[in-house]
Amino acid sequence: MISPLARKSFSLLFLLTLSFVFLAPTIAEAQKFVANYDESKIPDYQLPDPLVTQAGEAVTTPEQWRERRSVLVDLFEKHVYGVSPKPCPIRHSLVSCDENALGGKAVRREVDVFFGESDDAHSMRLLIYTPTKSTGASAAFVGLNFQGNHTIDPDPSISITESWVRDRRDDSTDGHRATAAGRGVAASRWPVETIIDRGYSLVTIYYGDIDPDFDDGFQNGIHGPLGSQLDDVPQVHRWGSIAAWAYGLSRALDYLETDSAIDATRVAVIGHSRLGKTSLWAGASDPRFAMVISNDSGCGGAALSRRAIGETIGRINTSFPHWFCDQYVKYNENENACPVDQHELLALIAPRPLYVASATEDQWADPKGEFMSATLADPVYRLLGTDGMGGKSLPDEMPAADQPIKSGRIGYHLRTGKHDLAKYDWEQYLDFADKHLTKKE
Repeated sequence: MISPLARKSFSLLFLLTLSFVFLAPTIAEAQKFVANYDESKIPDYQLPDPLVTQAGEAVTTPEQWRERRSVLVDLFEKHVYGVSPKPCPIRHSLVSCDENALGGKAVRREVDVFFGESDDAHSMRLLIYTPTKSTGASAAFVGLNFQGNHTIDPDPSISITESWVRDRRDDSTDGHRATAAGRGVAASRWPVETIIDRGYSLVTIYYGDIDPDFDDGFQNGIHGPLGSQLDDVPQVHRWGSIAAWAYGLSRALDYLETDSAIDATRVAVIGHSRLGKTSLWAGASDPRFAMVISNDSGCGGAALSRRAIGETIGRINTSFPHWFCDQYVKYNENENACPVDQHELLALIAPRPLYVASATEDQWADPKGEFMSATLADPVYRLLGTDGMGGKSLPDEMPAADQPIKSGRIGYHLRTGKHDLAKYDWEQYLDFADKHLTKKE
């Protein structure tokens, strides 16, 4: 027989369960993220000054900046992207070569680069185009792609990635596997022939070869085989996926230093969206990249986090908990507590050429915040003897759409259109590269 007390407890539990079932949607709805796009509702914030040390001392010389830079890199590692392993040795293997690609304009190669020298080392596949008319080693653009190397050009001889891919609704995937239907579907973002015609090489890698873009506890990709090198690093400070993708870009540059067709001292790293965040961190953490390009990188990329417009730290950590280090979660809806902000990331690239781009319909990525970051990095560029954004003074306001600023060492434009890597963007980047990556005779 059930006692009166037990019946009462059971009834209470039943009512609580029913309450949860019926109230759960309401609670979830109340917690649903609502982005702010109203400038008047930006919370009060104070930006850290890249030219002021943690002790409050002014940085006034290039020598002092070198010390300050080291501190900032450490802060970004421990609080944003995570600490990565030391560079591993690599080996490489030629997979294919077409000396008559693009109607004879280019040599196209596929090269596997291995993260380590063991037979079972993890690998990534580089798709490399070099211009046949080049009289020597050419400058190059290197960047990660979202859907596989086979998607940047319809050429049927480009291998289809065997790595995990995000399922799409265009028949280019089947159960997280890439299919032949995906050939060339991302060609609009990779104007290979235009790049070759301008005299540059192109190197691209499917980012999923390095680390799959889902929260798998870092069991796949390079985190597993290389993770043991971080046993002495607290868990909260260990690398996330963005740092892993950047690490892969640096190992690609290691390979390019052995490639006689490409001048590894004139390599621009480029990325769009989350891969724009990656190109910025790659450029900041590896000074060998000669130029850095951020296309619509937004929160965790070029946009100021403290503005909390569009995507925020809290929103990005909730949706993509694997991108950043665990420490970054402490700044969810608490941006002012973070010891760094993204203008300092851009400053870490100084004095090398930097280009930041936004799009008018991409308010989620906070174009104004991206532009502000570029202007706030300018003083560091000028301290190091460059002209920063060009001119004697900074622009008073954002440029109009399709009116690029590219006379100085820092370039910026706001393109008409949506979140994308478009032909217009590439035209500006190629012009910028002509100015800064042309080999001086």
